Amino acid sequence: MNVQVIEQNGTPEYAVIPMDDFNKLAADAEMLADIEAYDKAKKELERGEDEMIPFALAEKLCSGQNPVAVWRKYRDMTQAALAQAVGMQQAAIAQIEGGKRDPSVKQLRKLAKVLDVDMEMLLAADDED
Repeated sequence: MNVQVIEQNGTPEYAVIPMDDFNKLAADAEMLADIEAYDKAKKELERGEDEMIPFALAEKLCSGQNPVAVWRKYRDMTQAALAQAVGMQQAAIAQIEGGKRDPSVKQLRKLAKVLDVDMEMLLAADDED
C-alpha cells in the first residue's frame, strides 16, 4: 500500500492512500462489521435470547397487518386466551387488533410478555412516524 503521510509541526496528521486501497479497506471494514453482527446474533439465538421467525410472519408484520394479531396467531392463541392471559376482555383485544383502540403502555407490556416479544414488536409500522 502506497501511503503519503502529511505532517504538521513534525507530527503525522494525515495519511493519504490511493482510492483503490481506501475502497478495499472500507469494504473489509464493512465485511468485518457484518461478521461481528452475525456472530452476535448467532450467540443470542444459542442462548435463547432471540428467535428466528418465519419469512411469512415477517412479511405479515411488514405489510401493515396488526402486530398483536400476527403475533397472537403465530403463538397459536385465540383472542379469548390472550385476553384472559393479560386480564382484558376479548372485545378489547378485537378492538386493538382491528385498529379501533390503542392499548395503554401497561397493556402493551402485558401483551408483550404473554406473546414473548419486545414491546416495540407490537407497535404498528405507522405508529413509528
